Order: sequence, then C-alpha cells, then structure tokens
Amino acid sequence: MLTIGAKFPAFDLQAVVSANPATAFSRVDNDSAQGKWKVFFFWPKDFTFVCPTEIAAFGKLNGEFADRDTVVYGVSTDSEYVHLAWRQNHPDLKDLPFAMVSDIKRELSSALGILHPEEGVCLRATFVVDPGNIIRFVSVNDLSVGRNPQEVLRVLDALQTDELCPCNWQKGDAVLKAA
Repeated sequence: MLTIGAKFPAFDLQAVVSANPATAFSRVDNDSAQGKWKVFFFWPKDFTFVCPTEIAAFGKLNGEFADRDTVVYGVSTDSEYVHLAWRQNHPDLKDLPFAMVSDIKRELSSALGILHPEEGVCLRATFVVDPGNIIRFVSVNDLSVGRNPQEVLRVLDALQTDELCPCNWQKGDAVLKAA
C-alpha cells in the first residue's frame, strides 16, 4: 500500500457529479484539482449500508473542506452508471457536492494497494494529498467499520499548519515549538 511521502498515482476516471442524467458525467484526473489539497476516500460497494453514512458525512463537511482549498473525491470500483443510480435513489446522496469516481478497472485502487484480497473491492481507505500530489495522511478501516470524516478534517487542518501539532490538536489550538 502506498503511504506517507509517496506520490499519488496518476489517474483519469469517469465520475458522477450530479443526479441529473444530462449533466451527471465528468472525467476527473490528476489535473482536475491542480494546486489544491485533495481528499480521496474509497468505499467497498454502492447500494450497501455503511457506505452511504460515510458519503453523506463527507458531503455535509464539503464546505469545510472547500474553505481549506481542498477537493473531496469519493471512489469505489462500481461503474459510473451504478453511482448515478445510487445517487438518484438514495435520499442522502442526491445532492452530494463532490464527485463519485468510478474505478471500475481497479487501476487507481490497485496502484494504491487498497483492494481487499478476497472481495476485490476497495477497503475503506482515506488519503489526504497535498498540492504537490504527495500523500500526507492515510487511514484504512476494515470493510465493516465506518470512518470519521471530522477526523480527516482535523488532520487536514494540522497538516496545513506545517507545524508540530500535539495529540487531539484542533484548529486554533497552540502548536508545539521545538526547543
């Protein structure tokens, strides 16, 4: 699995950006959010139970991420058509403010090393990537355990200080000074 300090892999994937079939589809690639921080969070499968709770939680925080010059991408190995159908049929997903990216050929998830060995679907992996496309944070949960998007936001805040941040540091708290 790729980890801290590695360059985020190149990608060019189809994404769903709205629930309207006429405007739903868009390509996203390495240059789509050039010069910005990025959060990529991966989920195992559409039309499941834990995944929409996480996706909706990231959606509710999207404005907070945008305030930090950060673009959020949600990714799974489902096709863009499955993403669209799920978005149209799940009330918590209809108005998502970020792209649902399709890694149907498993190229990005394979390059990151986050495919479940038996199931062949993405683990619940989260990557925070800096404007230079360097991975600065990685978290991976078991398939059955949802993640905490608020913690991802807290870590992003800490990374953006470019300072030493103690345990449980929150935006606005004092940072550590090396002696």
